[in-house]
Amino acid sequence: MPPRGLWSWQTDAQIVVAGGGGFIGGHLVRRLVESGYRNVRVVDYKPIADWQQTVAGSEQLRLDLRDVSACREAVRDARLVFNFASDMGGMGFIENNKALCMLSVLINTHLLMAAREVGVERYFYSSSACVYAADKQTDSDVVALTEGDAYPAMPEDGYGWEKLFSERLCRHFTEDFGMETRVARFHNVYGPYGTYDGGREKAPAAICRKVISAKLDGRREIEIWGDGEQTRSFTYVDDAIAGTCLLMESDCGEPLNIGSSQLVSINELVDITESIAGIKLRRRYKLDAPIGVRGRNSDNARIREVLAWEPSERLERGMEGTYRWIYDHMVGRIGLSAAAAQ
Repeated sequence: MPPRGLWSWQTDAQIVVAGGGGFIGGHLVRRLVESGYRNVRVVDYKPIADWQQTVAGSEQLRLDLRDVSACREAVRDARLVFNFASDMGGMGFIENNKALCMLSVLINTHLLMAAREVGVERYFYSSSACVYAADKQTDSDVVALTEGDAYPAMPEDGYGWEKLFSERLCRHFTEDFGMETRVARFHNVYGPYGTYDGGREKAPAAICRKVISAKLDGRREIEIWGDGEQTRSFTYVDDAIAGTCLLMESDCGEPLNIGSSQLVSINELVDITESIAGIKLRRRYKLDAPIGVRGRNSDNARIREVLAWEPSERLERGMEGTYRWIYDHMVGRIGLSAAAAQ
């Protein structure tokens, strides 16, 4: 049965998931295929062997969507397009790669152009809570952010500006050309099949990796960026996918928060992860590390009004599944390394 929120499209509709080799996109591909959609085209820049998930029953293309000709190839015969494609990562990456983050504007611009040319019925853009004005996020006891708090504009430098510009472009393609667009502002999505090392990982995966490493090597110490009192809400990937499908089906043409409203500090996130691991670690704070805004949380009044739904997975439960997945992968890597050394 199709996921709630996509029931009005027939299961033979051509669906394109740009960035489907990544984290959120890969989960959407799996949900669509397992729900009976037979024509799901997955497009990503990375070699297919490096995709977070490869889902049998989907068409898989490696294309550079910064190129408009690649976008035209990607969206041929498409009725629905989901754009998750972006050069991004956690705070350490986006703070040090602002130009690379902003170049993702080429992806959304060219995908919109190509989608318009073939008459795509509906287009989804994956935006971010990094669009919100920095002066509304200066306190760890932050007031939850409503959709209107993106203006007057003062987003995260680089990455946030690209997301905000791309939101505006979706809006104007709707106003000027009649293309139906939907925009989700995701708040810190996490879960299995996400990046957990290499510099692009976000806080939940990074904390899991650090706790697991400390447990496996016996160091019993963890490095925390900042003082640990900065706050965020973290959204489990299943909630992100459910919200995406509901928003795509809805009549909501304005950007919409898709985020948990469970606010926690990074220290509390570490507490949760230590509890799952059954360990207590010494904490070493790296005060000069990039941490982003002081506090950020999702106001969900609008999503409840529009979709009669909001993300509900508790962080404690979502982190348990995330931790187990990362632990299994890290232990598996150690086993492979040991076997290779013999």
